[in-house]
Amino acid sequence: MFRLLRGKDVALHAAAITFYSGIAMVPAALLAIWLTGLTVGADRVRDLTGLTIAALPDQIGAPRALAALIEAGLTLPPLFALASLLPASLYGEGLRRAFASLSRPGEKLVGWRGRLLWLPLLAAAPALLLALFLALPTTSGLWLRGGWWSVLGVVLSFLATWLVLTPVVIWVFRYVAPGRPPWLATTLIGSFTAANLSGFLHGAVLFSALPLDLGVPFGGFTEIGAMVAIGLWLYLFHTVLLTGFAATHAVKSDESPSPPEGSRG
Repeated sequence: MFRLLRGKDVALHAAAITFYSGIAMVPAALLAIWLTGLTVGADRVRDLTGLTIAALPDQIGAPRALAALIEAGLTLPPLFALASLLPASLYGEGLRRAFASLSRPGEKLVGWRGRLLWLPLLAAAPALLLALFLALPTTSGLWLRGGWWSVLGVVLSFLATWLVLTPVVIWVFRYVAPGRPPWLATTLIGSFTAANLSGFLHGAVLFSALPLDLGVPFGGFTEIGAMVAIGLWLYLFHTVLLTGFAATHAVKSDESPSPPEGSRG
């Protein structure tokens, strides 16, 4: 697995994807929420997410940020939604550039390939997001009950996030990334990678519950500290994603047929 990563600055590649995700994250989330609201209705989305907003730790303002994001997405004007499409697609470009830099340097039109191949995931966002939203009232309700119910809520939330992320990661490894790894390897490694990503996302929620003053290293500007903390978690998230991609590439290389003896020069 590490042959692809050996000698490469993985940290730099993960940081590059994190930069692209910093541009694309909010527009992509707004588009996904907007499309979901059009599909099932804005009131339905508010009902499904209300308990989760109440259950989130408030140490760094996560409930207010999530509530504002959901409301902005549900009330997004169509023209603004169209304008969000371009920056939202930049995430696909960042992924493709990082993957191609590791496995296929010099690929032509790498940015546009990544953007176009990312669009199907944006189109599927209502189904994926709705599947996650449907689990939120149950998992958040268990968390608010406390005790062992909270543990059960975290486990169910982890499983729900894992199931939603699995098809996304499989698509990224199979289509957004250059090359076509075998389906079985892509499915197994993609599912395992999605499980790790789900764990990292829940770790970020746990981090937001810690009594930390994130503004201390930044002269008291808590907003800057929170932004840097989000960037750090995204960086770890993309490091895991790059490792999963390297694993699929290693399997593809191992399963590639060797040239006949007579054809070797």
